[in-house]
Amino acid sequence: MGMNVPGKRHRRKAMSEINVVPYIDVMLVLLIIFMVTAPLLNLGVDIELPKSNAKSLEQKADPVLVTVDQEGVLYLTLGKAERETVDEATLVAKVAAFVRQNPQVPVLIGGDERVGYGKVYGAMVLLQQAGAPRVGLMSAPAELPQGR
Repeated sequence: MGMNVPGKRHRRKAMSEINVVPYIDVMLVLLIIFMVTAPLLNLGVDIELPKSNAKSLEQKADPVLVTVDQEGVLYLTLGKAERETVDEATLVAKVAAFVRQNPQVPVLIGGDERVGYGKVYGAMVLLQQAGAPRVGLMSAPAELPQGR
């Protein structure tokens, strides 16, 4: 039986260890939460942009080409037909009929670099309304720096 003797104090030794068990529990819970929610997040937009200096793709069929000039005027080229100026309703009607007959035909859009983004985006919306499953963006090849 221990007796408390006045004047003598028992000092506890300072504990120099950190209890990490609560931190590990929290980390595992957060890991499980992130693993479950990560596949559910779809924050991006699926688009296929050409890379600079990329080689042109070989295509089996002639593509549908939609061009937007500096003033926002729409031009349409269906397959091997000649390019023609079209309004929005005509663009939707003609592309819808062409895509229905040729579902695998590539649809490409190109815009003058001086035209506003909204005009090109509006043309993409019209192509979506026409039933084009995917729309590619056209660009000119990038110029290589001198000395290469």
